[in-house]
Amino acid sequence: MISKYGYDVIGAVVVIILVGSLLSWLLVETRPLRYGLIGLFALLLLFTLNFFRDPDRTTPPGDTLVIAPADGKVVLIQDVHTDEISMGDGIQVSIFMSPLDVHVNRFPLSGTVTYFRYFPGEYLVAFDEKSSLRNERTHIGIESGKKKVLFKQIAGFVARRIIAPLHEGDHALAGERFGMIRFGSRVDVIMPRGSNLKVKTGDRTVAGETILATLS
Repeated sequence: MISKYGYDVIGAVVVIILVGSLLSWLLVETRPLRYGLIGLFALLLLFTLNFFRDPDRTTPPGDTLVIAPADGKVVLIQDVHTDEISMGDGIQVSIFMSPLDVHVNRFPLSGTVTYFRYFPGEYLVAFDEKSSLRNERTHIGIESGKKKVLFKQIAGFVARRIIAPLHEGDHALAGERFGMIRFGSRVDVIMPRGSNLKVKTGDRTVAGETILATLS
């Protein structure tokens, strides 16, 4: 399954590949070079389709579970303090998404989107700790009764577009798709202090399936 968030990019890549392959066939006289260029165009298409893949996931049930919003590797777990959504002291889990990971993002908690902010910024490498504060990003807060989670989509050095068609008041369902970040990025998930973590640094996560924590 291909993500709807990639249709425009895939369409542009297909046009580039068709034009490039045709020109290579007509203008390049050396056969090895001609086939080599066409092979490179084919690899570009395969990479693009792989990047925008969007497999179905089975989300574990439980209204106190915080589900991973992104595929990737846990690169940082730390105590933080934030005044956003009145979180106060919290625990941050940062997930780095390489260009080979699925990049479709999913809601980590069921509830209501009570907070949405977009911040323009820089494009530091996504695994740099400073990227949480300096890179282009969105901050999204979800609340359900006393349960709350704040998470951030953070653009990386290669990623140049964050897709998050959300508004405050929208309903969120844990594990449901809501957007993506294109071509390598990071997602930070901040939960209240006292949450019971289920992951550690170095673990791999699967969006919509991996349990990051249970809320106290």
